[in-house]
Amino acid sequence: MSEKPSKPGAIADAKALSGSDEAQAHVRRWWRLVPRILTHPTEVFVALRDEDEVDVDARSEPILAIVIVAGMAGILLTPAWATLIDEESLDWMVLAVITFIGGLLYGAAGYFLLGAVMWLGLHAVGLDTRGRKARQLVGFAALPFALSILVTVPAILVAFGYDWFRTGGSDDGTGHAVVLAVGLAFALWSLGLLALGLRTTLELPWRGVIGALALVVVIVAAFVMLQSLDSIV
Repeated sequence: MSEKPSKPGAIADAKALSGSDEAQAHVRRWWRLVPRILTHPTEVFVALRDEDEVDVDARSEPILAIVIVAGMAGILLTPAWATLIDEESLDWMVLAVITFIGGLLYGAAGYFLLGAVMWLGLHAVGLDTRGRKARQLVGFAALPFALSILVTVPAILVAFGYDWFRTGGSDDGTGHAVVLAVGLAFALWSLGLLALGLRTTLELPWRGVIGALALVVVIVAAFVMLQSLDSIV
């Protein structure tokens, strides 16, 4: 007996299922690549050269996770969080929820702003690349800074407790500076990875890498200074 011809709807469903399976395979691949940013970063940045839309889209999940955690790690070190309970007492659960929400917003803003600045820096040195590629480089390079939360949070909880979130107390002086220095060290690690990513993924000469990163550093430093001045005022 001859096989009945497949219905158009069944063919479309089969193609959609096949496409979904392929997309999930790419997503799983990128999750497996995340830890290798720390151990074999060149491998990850070479993989970022792939322009296939399915592969590009598959990077969104791990980048989102990195960005949220990096935002939480960053917001804990800001002057705003140093005065969070000056006016109102909050328990640890509420602090955790507020930090998560603040980290989500802070991370998303940082991701898009730094990605835009990185894109501008790349155009300033003569490289025409997509803004999405610049953002993804920033996102993956932020992994070390995101992981700094595994060091800074235990240090804050054990050494300072609630004092970290209010003016005065045991976090004034050297202890506070040490935690900030730890965060800065992880940030510099991320900056080094970003430089390697620009060199590897975009094949930018080191002169161009330095020029593009210089613009990013200047703008970020200006933003940090404005935040510090605002907290003083």
